[in-house]
Amino acid sequence: MNFSKTKELLENQQIIIYFIAISISILITFFIPNTSYFETAINPTLALMLFVTFLQVPISELTSAFKNIKFIFALLFSNFIIIPIIVFGLIQFLPDNPLLKLGVLFVLLTPCIDYVVTFSHLGKANAKLLLSSTPILLIVQMALLPIYLNIFLGKEASLLVEISPFVEAFIFLILIPFSLATIFQIWSKKSNLGEKIVDVFNILPVPSTALVLFIVILAVVPRLSLAINDILYVIPIYVLFAILAPMVGLSVGKLFQLKKEEKISVAFSSSTRNSLVILPLALAVPNALPLLPAVIVTQTFIELIAEIIYIRIFTKLDKKAISTK
Repeated sequence: MNFSKTKELLENQQIIIYFIAISISILITFFIPNTSYFETAINPTLALMLFVTFLQVPISELTSAFKNIKFIFALLFSNFIIIPIIVFGLIQFLPDNPLLKLGVLFVLLTPCIDYVVTFSHLGKANAKLLLSSTPILLIVQMALLPIYLNIFLGKEASLLVEISPFVEAFIFLILIPFSLATIFQIWSKKSNLGEKIVDVFNILPVPSTALVLFIVILAVVPRLSLAINDILYVIPIYVLFAILAPMVGLSVGKLFQLKKEEKISVAFSSSTRNSLVILPLALAVPNALPLLPAVIVTQTFIELIAEIIYIRIFTKLDKKAISTK
């Protein structure tokens, strides 16, 4: 079996694969009542997805992201300074409902660390550099999200959000998957068996992401109808974000005088959110159901459509428009 060709095929067809996974899970909810019990499978499938994502980052290349200081600063500046300012402006258009605003903040303040890599690759970005930056993005967002929630929502946030789910998420969704990925990488260098197993794992990022989408939709869709009014409020917010965020990323890339591919990487990172990883944190909020998961999953639907548009735009965009002269 040619693992590299299989991996490339899956990455090139990932959008179709994701929509198939979503469509099948939605169809299942019509025939099987109360699929919300799949909620318990979200964290294990997320851990698998993050493990195979981290496995794509060679330990030897982790330092490459830190060496490109301009890129890291641009990535952090866009995602954790400019984007939060825009999000704060956008939530002013929402009704005065702390739980609704919390859901939007949860998803829009957290940059994606999984399928953004393959989307950016399809969009002619520097996907390897973005991939090597994913551990940094995940750690920083977990550290800053509680702070931003308190700034934007004040005491309301402290009443709604507990710190323990963030600690658990760091342990089970960052520390353990990253440590296992490191162990497997070391093993693959010393053992033929380890190398073969890692080769198999390396074709799993797209299937594991599709599995997470499948499980999440099964768990959340039955509750969507209960939060339909709130969903209608957030759709325009998400569409506006999808329009503004890539422009922010490109502008920040230009400000930091990045190379063309690096600018596109920042644009993809600024536009693509961490809805799948953030969902378990949202579910830990008291009285989260059905509102929070419905609001977060709605963003995923809009984002996947936006990604198709981004890929087409960035692959066709005239080089002079985004390259540094």
